[in-house]
Amino acid sequence: MGTAAAARKLASAAAYGGGGLSLLGAGLYGVLTAEAKLARRTIGVTHSERPPDATGWYGRRRSGPAIKIALLGDSGAAGYGVDRVEDTPGAHLGSGVSEQSGRRVYLREFAVVGAQSSDLMAQVEAALPMEPDVAVINIGANDVTHSVLPSQSVRHLSKAVGRLRDRGVDVVVGTCPDLGTVQPIAPPLKQVARAWSRRLAAAQTIAVVEAGGRSVSLGSILGPEFAAAPAVLFGPDQFHPSAEGYASLATVLIPSTLAALGLIPPEEVEPEAYRGEGVLPISHAAVAAARTPGTEVDGTVVAGARVGVRGRWALLRHRRRHPQGEVESPETEEPVGSLTAAASETSA
Repeated sequence: MGTAAAARKLASAAAYGGGGLSLLGAGLYGVLTAEAKLARRTIGVTHSERPPDATGWYGRRRSGPAIKIALLGDSGAAGYGVDRVEDTPGAHLGSGVSEQSGRRVYLREFAVVGAQSSDLMAQVEAALPMEPDVAVINIGANDVTHSVLPSQSVRHLSKAVGRLRDRGVDVVVGTCPDLGTVQPIAPPLKQVARAWSRRLAAAQTIAVVEAGGRSVSLGSILGPEFAAAPAVLFGPDQFHPSAEGYASLATVLIPSTLAALGLIPPEEVEPEAYRGEGVLPISHAAVAAARTPGTEVDGTVVAGARVGVRGRWALLRHRRRHPQGEVESPETEEPVGSLTAAASETSA
């Protein structure tokens, strides 16, 4: 079975309640389960202290209606391992979206250290009352290290994205990073971890796009460039990213968040073939994205149809990453006229 077909089958198993175990094989599943336990013992238990909370206002000197962002997911979204709020993914995301859009941003963090895909729906329900414009989700790594069946992971994610889209919230999902470079996982199981995480990332992409969201490959968090400099781009436990790693995570998520909000420059609206951008069947786009860090996949229409002979049409993009300026610390008090202006514009 080809990689694209396997990812398609995994996503279908998730949709219809199948186990999806055959995609890895019962033997490999058992071996990875044992190896994951050893890796978690080496990494150690995460401490109970929460990372700094990035919830608050960014771009306080900017005008216009405020953009509301809900940040959901696991420790990778929460910023586990850093001491300064300015080093968290949330602060980078809020500051970057505000700077590049020229608008105020209110970001609220719902991510929980140790969260798995099964925990997402509770975070979604907590986020909905704030009526976010966009929800940014980073999930999947804990599902792999805890040997959750991929089909189960994808099913939980699909339901969470669907719930958000039903309420009119745009969704950007950072898919499972490449765990094949995590140092506590020893060869040859590194290769198994890489295959597992990439297969999960591809299936996540299919499920997210079919639920109405867009996905972004986060392989760059734990990809080859991070393996080349683990002391710089990984935190002390060699599993969670360092401050520099979280900054790199944000540079991947910011362009797609702006695209979801319809706030990208006009010259970046159309796909560019010379950058490897274009339209593919969703299963093929998902596999390509899992192999290439920073790749965005979103649903599209071809000749008036959302679905072709080989399934849902998808637009594969490599968004330009713009240099980010100073990362702000969040303001806890609402700037005058921010959400009020957003509410007035909506009612008008």
